[in-house]
Amino acid sequence: MPVRVLLVDDEPLVRAGLRAVLEAQPDIEVVGEAADGAAVIPLVRRLRPDVVAMDVRMPLLDGIEATRALLRTVADPPRILVVTTFENDEYVYEALRAGADGFLLKRARPAEIVHAVRLIAEGESLLFPASVRQLAAEHGSGGGNRAARAVLERARLTEREGEVLRLMARGLTNAEIAARLVVGTETVKSHVSAVLAKLGARDRTQAVIAAYESGFVAPG
Repeated sequence: MPVRVLLVDDEPLVRAGLRAVLEAQPDIEVVGEAADGAAVIPLVRRLRPDVVAMDVRMPLLDGIEATRALLRTVADPPRILVVTTFENDEYVYEALRAGADGFLLKRARPAEIVHAVRLIAEGESLLFPASVRQLAAEHGSGGGNRAARAVLERARLTEREGEVLRLMARGLTNAEIAARLVVGTETVKSHVSAVLAKLGARDRTQAVIAAYESGFVAPG
């Protein structure tokens, strides 16, 4: 089954460019478009996309609030890929904290756009981990987020689960983590699932953000 994508951006040329790049791939289908975040929830309910590629800044409802609303009101929500002009934008980090699964620059090359959509849809690796670390260093709490620290303390991760979380933060895939720890891929998947469940995280991106916010992983 192809990855179903909904495009949300107030610039028609951006939507047209993304559509042209994505629809050139046999395993990706653009199922709809919207010009503002306010249209996201009804379109998601009707079209059931796997990934929403959404501009972080829009005039009526921006990508941050649209992400919060989508995750709050839609059961089994799609993955959310924030599309942005500036890599170190505080808005991007806020979107990740709100629940977005990754971000993509509008100037990205076609191959990077396709890779981002596929990776977000699969959910087995962190998209642009070095950039996420930089965002956490510039806009995060530097480990001073009490709520995040409390979540990590309550989680009581095992030593191996802590190792897995640190490797997730470095952007390693499940297969790469398995090779590093000399265990099977299914074992890593079990550890990742346990980490997400204990942290109450929707996916590995949210787990990594919590790790940075709590100081469990240093962003440097």
